[in-house]
Amino acid sequence: MPGDLLMRIHSPEFQAMSQRVLEVTALTSRLNVLPFDDEAGKAGLLAQILGSPVPDRTTIYPPFFTDHGLNLELAERVFINQNCTFLDYAGIRLAERVMVAPKVTFITVGHPVDTDDRRTWLTGGPITVEENAWIGAGATILPGVTIGHDAVIAAGTVVAEDVPAASLVAGPKGAIKRRW
Repeated sequence: MPGDLLMRIHSPEFQAMSQRVLEVTALTSRLNVLPFDDEAGKAGLLAQILGSPVPDRTTIYPPFFTDHGLNLELAERVFINQNCTFLDYAGIRLAERVMVAPKVTFITVGHPVDTDDRRTWLTGGPITVEENAWIGAGATILPGVTIGHDAVIAAGTVVAEDVPAASLVAGPKGAIKRRW
């Protein structure tokens, strides 16, 4: 659940996460300046970022950003277009044939609303995108959300709640427009 306390800031766990963020930022900085046709260079850096090779027939077009990398699970035949951001500490899973348009942001962590807790805790929850979903350009997916199979998230939509399978979600408030 997105409101659950996930980690105490300045704890040993937080310090380890912060160190990983610095390491991955250095790796993504290198990835994002490689020539587009340097497939071997991209594959090597993505394997370091993700902790394993990119699955077969999965495509990631740089620039690509992540803060942790090790909690980003990509199935085969996933397509990630340019300039996407994956803040994956609480976990992001993209199932087979998920398509992610340019400038999409996945955020699994945040801060409590309460001002006393805001500088003490991180909150968050994992994001799951089920098979054959399509995330439109500039969409933002917030902590704890599951997007059902065959769903379409329209460009610019902010998704703060689970999305049913085979539905179209559009607009700044993420209203479900249609199911098929």
